[in-house]
Amino acid sequence: MVGAGIMGADHAENLARNVGGSTLACVADIDAERAKAVASELGARAVTDPLELIEDDGIDAVVIASHDTTHPELVQACLAASKPVLCEKPLATTADEARRLVEAERAVVDQLGRSLISVGFMRRFDPGHVELRRSLAAGELGRPLLLHGISRNVSAAPGATNESAITNSAIHELDSFPWLLDSPIEEVSWVPGIPTSSEAAAGLQDPAFMMIRLRSGVLATLELFLNAGHGYSTQCEVVGERGTGRLVEPAGASYSLDRKNYVSFPADWRPRFAAAYRRQLQAWIRSLQEGTLSPMASAEDGLRASLAAEAMVRSMHNGGAFTQVAA
Repeated sequence: MVGAGIMGADHAENLARNVGGSTLACVADIDAERAKAVASELGARAVTDPLELIEDDGIDAVVIASHDTTHPELVQACLAASKPVLCEKPLATTADEARRLVEAERAVVDQLGRSLISVGFMRRFDPGHVELRRSLAAGELGRPLLLHGISRNVSAAPGATNESAITNSAIHELDSFPWLLDSPIEEVSWVPGIPTSSEAAAGLQDPAFMMIRLRSGVLATLELFLNAGHGYSTQCEVVGERGTGRLVEPAGASYSLDRKNYVSFPADWRPRFAAAYRRQLQAWIRSLQEGTLSPMASAEDGLRASLAAEAMVRSMHNGGAFTQVAA
């Protein structure tokens, strides 16, 4: 496990305790104490150098959940070591870096006969997303016409920018929307609105509104609100010719109290997608055991999402004009 922060610690626990067929052997983090705290709790050893972990002959496969900017170098190191790697999204912070990884993996495929890179777009394993995709593939809603998405967080990560809001947060929808509708993104638009006055959003256009046109002609919308305050919420609705399909946000319990009836929101994404993360890791481990193709998003999927994000950033700097996604 490379990275012992919020997401890395969660992955580490799942691999050690909640996923069959895997043994957590080592945790790497530049913060030695943080690495040691996670590793000791889960019976693994700790190191500060991720390359030491990747090059260790006793390590069969690697999960990367370190800072986004470290992903390309570490994925390249896994390719050089001929080791399967699950890289948390995004695959890279720029499309050029993602393209180089795709090209490097193609050389590995020619040599080994199998791909090594899987990208952690976990919504592909979320039960609600999976069911919505099934109903669309079966034609139950008729021809899809519109897709509406909403992504709200309690507060933005420190130092968040308009660009990182796209490449780190909206990147999920830039993968899940074309996956749901089985149609690639062709053009995008970033539309400014009235920003919140929250101190946490200083210098950040928040909320932001985005439009995404897919090759099928479907127009998708996305509201991204990183400082919504009330809780974490992911919503999605598809409008078809015969009906609509929408995600039902899971809730552990509902309350009737003080003349009110309500459900509570999680504080971040982890409770909302806990099942998706476990299913993703289990499916990946099973594919490694059986020697079958990874069921996760591929390096090419990671590149396509990065190309859409890059086009969205260009639109943002161009007054919100619809911008073509590069091939």
